[in-house]
Amino acid sequence: MAEMLRTEDLCYSYILPGDEAEEVQALQNVNFSVKKGEFIAILGHNGSGKSTLARHINALLCPTKGTLWVEGLDSRQPENTWNIRQKAGMIFQNPDNQMVASIIEEDVAFGPENLGIPSEEIRRRVQEALRTVEMEEYAKGSPAKLSGGQKQRIAIAGILAMQTDCIVLDEPTAMLDPSGRREIMDTVLRLNREKQITVIHITHYMEEAILADRILVVDHGRLVMEGTPRDVFVQVEKVRELGLDVPPMTELAWRLRRQGYKIRPDILTVEEMVEALCQLR
Repeated sequence: MAEMLRTEDLCYSYILPGDEAEEVQALQNVNFSVKKGEFIAILGHNGSGKSTLARHINALLCPTKGTLWVEGLDSRQPENTWNIRQKAGMIFQNPDNQMVASIIEEDVAFGPENLGIPSEEIRRRVQEALRTVEMEEYAKGSPAKLSGGQKQRIAIAGILAMQTDCIVLDEPTAMLDPSGRREIMDTVLRLNREKQITVIHITHYMEEAILADRILVVDHGRLVMEGTPRDVFVQVEKVRELGLDVPPMTELAWRLRRQGYKIRPDILTVEEMVEALCQLR
C-alpha cells in the first residue's frame, strides 16, 4: 500500500509572548507514517500537541526541525504548500467558522474556485461531493438553517470537491450533540471504506477512536503510544496515566478481571462484552 504521509524527527517550537520570552516545545521528535486509505485516530489530553500535529499535515504549520512529507512533498518547501493542501484537507472543530458563502453549493465550490478549476468541472464536483455526504437536496439552501452535524458534512463536501486524498479532522464532533456526532462518523467511515480516503481523526471520544485502524497517542509533544485500538486500550492503567479515558466496555472488562472473572481484556464494544458474559455463563 502506498504511503500517504510520513514524519521524521518532526519538531515544532514557538515563543510565548511576554517580558520573559519562553520557548515552548509543542512537538518533539515525532516519527510515524500513514498508508493511503488508513483511518488513524490521534489522542492526547488538552495541550498534548495533537492539534499542532494536525496542522502540520495540512501545511498550516511548518516544522521547526525534522520533516513531514505528504505524498512525497516536503512541507518545509513553500512551493509545495498549495499542493499539500490540495491533497490533505482540514476540518475544524467549529462548523460555523468554516462557512464562507450564504448558499450551500457556493460554499462547497469555494475551494475548487480558488484552485482555478473550470466552471463546468466545479459544478460536477459540487454535485458529486454533496451527493457523497448525502446533502444534495440542500444545495440551494442556506448554511444558517442547518444543524451542526449537517454543517460539518457541508465542510467535508467542500474538501471532497477539491479532490483531496486525505481528510484531517481536528475534533470535528466536539461541539455536536450525539446525533450530530453519529452523522459525522457515519460520513467519515463511508468515505474511508468506500472511497479509500485517508482519514486522520483527532478526538476526545473513545467510541470514535475504536473505529480507527490505528491509534497514535501524543503526550507533551511526544508520540508515546501507537497501535490498533485493542493494542492501545488494553493498557488501561497506562492510558489513564496519560490523562485519557478508555472505552466503557474495556474498563468494565478490566474491573471484572480484577475481581477474578476470566474475561478477555481487549473488549471494545457492547456486543463483544455481551458475547464474553454469555461465555462465562
